[in-house]
Order: sequence, then C-alpha cells, then structure tokens
Amino acid sequence: MSAKAAATRLNILQKAFALVYANGYRTTSIDQVIATTQVTKGAFFYHFKNKDDMGLAMINEVMRPGMEEALLTPLTSGKNPKEELYAMMHGLLLQNPFFVVKYGCPAINLIDELSGYSDAFNKTLTTLADNWRNAIIACIENGKSNGSIKPETNASQVALYVLASYGGIRNLGKMYGKDCYTPFLAEFKNYLSTL
Repeated sequence: MSAKAAATRLNILQKAFALVYANGYRTTSIDQVIATTQVTKGAFFYHFKNKDDMGLAMINEVMRPGMEEALLTPLTSGKNPKEELYAMMHGLLLQNPFFVVKYGCPAINLIDELSGYSDAFNKTLTTLADNWRNAIIACIENGKSNGSIKPETNASQVALYVLASYGGIRNLGKMYGKDCYTPFLAEFKNYLSTL
C-alpha cells in the first residue's frame, strides 16, 4: 500500500472513530464517514469491504494502538501497582483530553453496543478487553513480587473488578457528569489500599 493510500485509510478510520464515539456505531453510516473524510465512495470501498470491515479495522488500528501506549505499557512495566492503577484511572477520568464525559468511553460504548452484534466484533472487543485485563494482572503480579501487594491477592479478580468499575463509572458519568468521578476515585483509592 502506498503512503498516500495508507494515509487515506488512516484518515477514514480516525474520522469514523470520532463519528462512532459521538453517535454510536449502528447510527453512523458509511455516507456520514465519506462526507466527513471527503473521500469518494470508491476510495472508501477500496479500503473496506463494508461498514463492519471498517469498524473492525477502527478497533484494531486506531483504538488498540492508543490503548497500548496509554494503558498497557505503563501498567506492565510498573513497580508500584497501587499508584499506577490509581494514576491510570485518574488519568482516564479526569485528564484524558479526548474523552468527552457525556459520550463515555469509546471502548466501553462499543462493548455495550456490539459485543452481541456479531462474533467478529465480540472476538475483537474481547481481545481489546483481555489485553487491558492482562496488563492489570501483570501490574498486580509485579506488586506481589516486590512486596507492595499482599501475596494472597488474586490478580485476575482485581483486574476484573478494575475493568468493571471503570466501565460502570464511565457510564454513570454520561448521566451525572464529571462530578461523580471524584468520589469514585476516592473510593477506588480506598480499595487499592486494601490490596
């Protein structure tokens, strides 16, 4: 693929991601994506067989790399899980310049909307969640190894709890706004102190 074609593909995926984040996957049409990117229908279909092909590519080529850089690498290489997990949650909720409170989290939204939509989306979204869960597990195991986390702590249970907590508070934020994040973070810090 030429550099121009790769740039066009990435532009389509980034613009589609912004539209899907604001409006949802099912209500975002190919025509809206084409209008936003100002590419021809032919150019769109050169890169993607259909809308679902584009949606899966959006998850794999836009969302996954962003998650790896912002979440996975810092957690797997960390030394103080309590601080790193809190910083991750605080950053996602209060410092991420892209996330819009009323829209929630793009990944959580897609899980809610598409995990039952098709096997392909379920598998792709499960991989996305599993990558994050595994990074949290690695973070907790690092803490167990260096003594900052109690040895009896079940890393897999903690990871599931952290993911569920994040998904829940992002969804509540859609209704209650950013103000619900601060008391959540205080309670999250209390939870981490028990590990």
